[in-house]
Amino acid sequence: MIGIFVSLNVFLFYLFWELTLIPMFLLIGVWGGSQRIYAAVKFVLFMLAGSVLMLVGIIVLYYAGGRTFDIIELAKVNYPTGLQLWLFLAFFAAFAVKMPMFPIHTWLPDAHTEAPTAGSVILAGILLKMGAYGFLRFSFPMFPHAVKVFFIPLLVLSVTAIIYGAYVTLMQKDMKRLIAYSSVSHMGFVTLGLFTLNQNGIEGGILQMINHGVITGALFLCVGMIYERTHSRMIKDYGGLSKTVPVYIVFFSIFTLAAIGLPGMNAFIGEFLIISGAFKANMIIAAFSIIGVVLGVCYMVWLYYRVALNEINPITESSLVDLDLREIATLAPLVVLVLLIGLQPNILLSYMHVSVEHLLEQLNNSLQLESINTYDVVNSISENIW
Repeated sequence: MIGIFVSLNVFLFYLFWELTLIPMFLLIGVWGGSQRIYAAVKFVLFMLAGSVLMLVGIIVLYYAGGRTFDIIELAKVNYPTGLQLWLFLAFFAAFAVKMPMFPIHTWLPDAHTEAPTAGSVILAGILLKMGAYGFLRFSFPMFPHAVKVFFIPLLVLSVTAIIYGAYVTLMQKDMKRLIAYSSVSHMGFVTLGLFTLNQNGIEGGILQMINHGVITGALFLCVGMIYERTHSRMIKDYGGLSKTVPVYIVFFSIFTLAAIGLPGMNAFIGEFLIISGAFKANMIIAAFSIIGVVLGVCYMVWLYYRVALNEINPITESSLVDLDLREIATLAPLVVLVLLIGLQPNILLSYMHVSVEHLLEQLNNSLQLESINTYDVVNSISENIW
């Protein structure tokens, strides 16, 4: 996975992109739950469907960009508008499946539910971010006109994912499945931020990628730790954990509040930047995104109440033991990250600011060049006619 984020060669990027399927397939298919084969095969089929289209796009990009795989050189080429639209859609297929975006998200709940705890943490923490990184690495610098053409439909898809994901999350009875569907909503916020095409939105989207990895990974760890004791992920089998495992509930409470977006915790500043950027891009879409924030509070508070504050379930009470030192040492660094990013977001934002400014400048310059070229073509045609 590291190779994807450091590669400056399109061929190597695609190679590493495909290689990530092997360990994830094994994690889900070999060490997963009772429906692990179904979930693993579904995961691979969805990934390959998107990757095939990206491979076609890479081949076209190679011939259209001067027969080079160098990403830096390919980004300097001013591709025709029509070609940009088709290439954007080819790469979009792979990136949207990986994130995943609505409505091609259905592999995610099954993969998360059947994966072991380690697999769920890797999925939430790294794998889902590969799609968003792809948009920033390829779509924005190489296909700026296509981004401008599609940005309203993409904002609509993003806000649909936010509301739909949050609503479906409210209906879940399995803790892992609940957190998985919440990821659909959270990644909707990420794409909403990226496709606002302004400084606040993009910085918020990048920050929220990091926040989601920390918070959701931590929540999956919490679910995995309690599952080891009770062998159940069903919410109805829990209750009163604040009395039986108080140390566990301290950590669970912190990560729940972080997922809600409580001020002072890391998700707050990310969501704030995204929504402020969305208001600059389209006020109606921004207003609808706030519904997702409200629903997010509802499903996390509802989960917390049923798990921590409800009546103690005698079936699972006897098997509950509080966290040991190893588990505390695993969760403690994540608490530090939640609070550190929440209280000092400039630690990360200061590094993003210049890069995002450069990306937007590159995007705007490409769009201006496109309009100038179009103007010249029209003038040339007019002169030839007259």
